[in-house]
Amino acid sequence: MQSDISKEILEQIPTPCWLLEEKLLRRNLEILKNIKDKTGVKILLALKGYALWKSFDLVREYLDGCCASGLNEALLAKEEFKKEVHTYSPAFKEEEIEKIAQISNHLVFNSINQLKKFTKKAKEVNKDISLGLRVNPGISAAPVELYNPCAPYSRLGVTKDNFDESVLEVIDGLHFHALCEEDASSLEVVLKAFIEKFGKYFDKLKWVNFGGGHHITKKGYNKEFLIRLLRDFKAQYPHLQIYLEPGEAVGWESGVLIASVLDIVENGMKIAILDISAEAHMPDTIIMPYRAEVRGAKEPNLLPYTYRLGGNTCLSGDIMGDYSFSKPLQIGDKIIFEDQMHYTMVKATTFNGINLPSIAILKEDKAIEIIRKFGYEDFKNRLS
Repeated sequence: MQSDISKEILEQIPTPCWLLEEKLLRRNLEILKNIKDKTGVKILLALKGYALWKSFDLVREYLDGCCASGLNEALLAKEEFKKEVHTYSPAFKEEEIEKIAQISNHLVFNSINQLKKFTKKAKEVNKDISLGLRVNPGISAAPVELYNPCAPYSRLGVTKDNFDESVLEVIDGLHFHALCEEDASSLEVVLKAFIEKFGKYFDKLKWVNFGGGHHITKKGYNKEFLIRLLRDFKAQYPHLQIYLEPGEAVGWESGVLIASVLDIVENGMKIAILDISAEAHMPDTIIMPYRAEVRGAKEPNLLPYTYRLGGNTCLSGDIMGDYSFSKPLQIGDKIIFEDQMHYTMVKATTFNGINLPSIAILKEDKAIEIIRKFGYEDFKNRLS
């Protein structure tokens, strides 16, 4: 499905700006709903990957709720999504657990220590809460070690050797998360290890959560194989409700980050300075790292005019990369960075005092809604 960002629409967008295309978001949601309809699984939105809550009216039409990583995300899910709230954290704080338990449908602990510590309090404030434990299946196909939750010495999840069967008296489910931008074939490998190590406990459970990292909406993802995997698991364990928690798959290729060229300088090559920052607004281009796609551009030297695209902070490494264009860039030109809805917004900062990009939604009827603009007060108020 093609983007609806025409030249006329682009002229109306202030920069920098994240622009969500509603029709592209709906496309992703329809793919996820098709998986739900064919397998009976429940699918939750992982807020750590996509949390543009002004779009939740649309998202809740298709998904069953949200998974949260702590109190603030749980509150956002409760207030703005208004369906199931599943909360997991590597460690919960004593002063927050009561409120978290009050607003959560599922509460998943990372360790047996925390499960035992907080079970009584959680049940006291929410008698209907369903408790779970995250386990570590010991295998992952994550592309880089930074994103491998099953790496040696990982702090995430209880391993088979450290599992305490006494917890089966208080938990209803097991949760694992071992994927990162993976196809269904990776899930098959992890699921086999999960069943081998923890399957003997399934008859005592009500649900299992297969976590996130399922790249279901990416072109080429083997959706039919995923459906077979889920159906086969359900046939073997019909009493278990299955949950998936995609975040990136919800926001995948549903929107862009639009920047303007502020200046062009030369130092061995032409360098375009933009009104965004890789460090502040696109951190995964530095952390992972990965190369963001730019609409109309190609790899350096493939087209006649090559530029280094740099950010507007004092960090020398604030560079998006080298790109070639079919015509020379001019000051004031707008640059469109593709696929910037997931993770960029939730990770963005005001480093160096640079403003956060505005947030806008391109509606399905082509109307543009400017949701939020950021300024000095947003920078100031987060610092003291």
